[in-house]
Amino acid sequence: MGKIDTLTKKYMSDNKVFADVFNFYLYNGEQVINPEKLHPMDTTAIGVPFKEGTKGSPVQKYRDVIKYVTAMEDEQTAYLVLGIENQTNIHYAMPPRNQLYDALEYTRQIEQIATYHRENKDKEFTSSEYLSGFDKDDRLIPVITLVIYFGTEEWNAPRSLHEMLTVQNKEILSFVNDYKLNLIVPAELSEEDFEKFHTNLREVMQYIQYSADKKKLSTFVENNDHFAKMDRNAAMLLNECTKSGLKFKKSGRSVDMCRAIKEIRQEEFKAGREEGREEEREESAKRMIKKGKFSLLDIAESLDMSLEKVQKIKETMKDSI
Repeated sequence: MGKIDTLTKKYMSDNKVFADVFNFYLYNGEQVINPEKLHPMDTTAIGVPFKEGTKGSPVQKYRDVIKYVTAMEDEQTAYLVLGIENQTNIHYAMPPRNQLYDALEYTRQIEQIATYHRENKDKEFTSSEYLSGFDKDDRLIPVITLVIYFGTEEWNAPRSLHEMLTVQNKEILSFVNDYKLNLIVPAELSEEDFEKFHTNLREVMQYIQYSADKKKLSTFVENNDHFAKMDRNAAMLLNECTKSGLKFKKSGRSVDMCRAIKEIRQEEFKAGREEGREEEREESAKRMIKKGKFSLLDIAESLDMSLEKVQKIKETMKDSI
């Protein structure tokens, strides 16, 4: 697992952030999902599609983050299985990939229910029910998978299974079940959208969106107090996703991103000045060589350059001398 994959999974595994992203996407920012009602699940998805007796080939996949949530709905306990797939690069086959994840989770639920019935012998199955081990009154828990793209570019990949098919005839497609992505792309979020987040996920999404414009990003960070004491996991994630090159202190649960950005801007400015000075020295060396009045050693010493550097400059000027 790469560093960036580890960072995104660690960040999104936090119950507060996990609840925040689903409250944003499902409930328009309303605080419906309580972080305390979220429970982690095994990220290994294993299923045997079309299983009959002992036949069937097992399929195994690993999800990024998956949790189940319990909530009260109509005075009854309701359950949801919520999964997150983190993407730092655009994935052009995401719809069938997520479709498989969801199918495996439903398969797992069916097998779990069937196992419960067999072990407890609580049902008298008809021949049809016995084949699957699933009673006509049994029900599955809904599965919702959300893709979070942590890249700075716009998502130009398919957002549904239908978009990936060779046939685009609407009559034919009406018989082909579609699978649509639930997707969050920072570049597509509006200022109004950002306000619907209630954790530092707001700053994470904004930072990624603004990262293409250094001036806008600097202004945004300097005017936002949250960055002066940013959660370390969020800061490291942003640094890696946007390749900002920021340097943080090794200790502490929070970091000062405002200071880190100022320091790297100062380093860039200093490097730019040094580069400018080097170019000036090279131009001076060329002028002295053209005059032919100075030895290469004299030029090197007067301009604080190595003799080898002056010799290389002279080699590039052969046609103009």
